[in-house]
Amino acid sequence: MSTLAVEIHPLAQDVHFTDDDIIVSLVDGRKLTVPLLWFPRLANASKEQLEDFEILGDGEGIHWPQIDEDISVAGLLSGAQ
Repeated sequence: MSTLAVEIHPLAQDVHFTDDDIIVSLVDGRKLTVPLLWFPRLANASKEQLEDFEILGDGEGIHWPQIDEDISVAGLLSGAQ
């Protein structure tokens, strides 16, 4: 019997951006792609501000100090905005 290797508590490992999306790489190999428009502060931020992020705790969330924005990985997975 095989076991599904998906984290019960997903954790962020890295964050990248396109012109329209935020892409969060998780430690279990998944990548979440979410529209920046879901997060007005991120959508209106400069490239420099977007790239200045911190992964919180063990990867439970992401913080952008220059624009005072926080996003939880669990919220991204549930579609919470």
